[in-house]
Amino acid sequence: MLKPIAFATAALALLAAPVQAEEPTEPTRGETELAKLLEGRVAGEPQSCINTYGSRPLNQIDGTAITYRAGDTIWVNYTRNPDSIDEDEIMVIKRFSGSNLCRTDHIDLVSRTGGFLTGVIFLDEFVPYKRTDSEG
Repeated sequence: MLKPIAFATAALALLAAPVQAEEPTEPTRGETELAKLLEGRVAGEPQSCINTYGSRPLNQIDGTAITYRAGDTIWVNYTRNPDSIDEDEIMVIKRFSGSNLCRTDHIDLVSRTGGFLTGVIFLDEFVPYKRTDSEG
């Protein structure tokens, strides 16, 4: 009967051991690029859809997010699978909402050189980033 008590005591000791904090990781190139783009801006209320009329392009930031600029607002979609975002690939968007781009729309990634499907991006909500009032 001594062995089960010793085992339980050892298990409790492991649970009580301090957890080592993970080493902070360096931001990726994409995270750094996005931070620079959003510098001096604050996030607003996320939206399911944005109006993407005109010829303004969606921009891909490798492994991080898709952005869209509309006037003073930069819309950011962090997507449900940001690791799939590759600015070397072409985005082919299948819209289900007319000129709006919505989280339910489908984005295929196609190789620039071979023209074959290389991945899929699953959108999430679009977060608007606007300059703070003091920076106009």
